[in-house]
Amino acid sequence: MGILSAKQTQKPWYAQGLRFACQACGQCCGGGPGYVWMDDDEVEAIARHLGLERKEFRRRYARRLWRGLSLKEKANFDCVLLDGESRCAIYPVRPTQCRVWPFWPSNLRTRDAWESVARRCAGIGQGPLWSLEQIEAKRMEMKI
Repeated sequence: MGILSAKQTQKPWYAQGLRFACQACGQCCGGGPGYVWMDDDEVEAIARHLGLERKEFRRRYARRLWRGLSLKEKANFDCVLLDGESRCAIYPVRPTQCRVWPFWPSNLRTRDAWESVARRCAGIGQGPLWSLEQIEAKRMEMKI
């Protein structure tokens, strides 16, 4: 059995859990340029949800970039699939990147990073307490 380093055994700063409940405000879905990556299964599920063929969904709502497919953005950088009330048109089948928010590795790196995100996400600090195990499961879903 190997010896674990102090870093491997040290619990993350959020070991006692974090509160989060989506407020459906759409703030995480726009406001600045970015990317919402989708894999083939997600493209298929979203196209089906919208009643479109994959090719038509990709033409209307996706863009091919260096890393793969990403959802397009409106001129104001909001996600192309946000409706006029900042509600997600594909919420039940939204991509992993959206489902995992705000438990992205970059947001969990430090308490300061989390607090910075909290300034623009009304759901942070609200709702149920997510356990370390739940947070880690969400965090691990991210492929980037």
